[in-house]
Amino acid sequence: MTTAPGRPRTVPADERAARDWYEHGLGWPTAGGPPLELLTGVRFDVLELPAAAGLAVLRRVPDTGPVALHGTRMRLLVAPGSAQELPELLRWLEWGGVPLGLSALGAGGRTAAPLARGAGGGPVWLRPPVPGREVEPTLPAATVRGGTRAGGAGASAPDLVRLLGTAATECHRARLLRGRGQPFAFS
Repeated sequence: MTTAPGRPRTVPADERAARDWYEHGLGWPTAGGPPLELLTGVRFDVLELPAAAGLAVLRRVPDTGPVALHGTRMRLLVAPGSAQELPELLRWLEWGGVPLGLSALGAGGRTAAPLARGAGGGPVWLRPPVPGREVEPTLPAATVRGGTRAGGAGASAPDLVRLLGTAATECHRARLLRGRGQPFAFS
């Protein structure tokens, strides 16, 4: 994997250089600043969950796209349009109505842009995007009729339904583990 001449392989800590890296190195639209933000719903959506659950998801689904960590929350990049599918997919997977701490950002949303080494306590990349390489083929996407992938995702990306089912399970597991020591409602 090569990077364009003069483009760093990792995101810079300086916000101005980071904006250039995101916009020109990756082709991702940015907004705001400070803090620098990435626009969701254009090149990717964001699936956000508790970090403890997210780490378990990364162990079970190793081939996700880019992943960032911001404090106690993990952000997995998924194919554009996935955020709007989240409520219905959770219902279909029989997780509807269960408080999971799982959310998504899609069209019209913004997420803080990770800078090198979490400059200023902000988000950091756990699995950074690679400049000069299209990110869309690595993003989890829904499989549609005929076995093709929505959002242009390739065969190397995990299926969004599998990723979401795993994330919901791990969010629920983390919630139950946090609640240990508290009596069950029916006790």
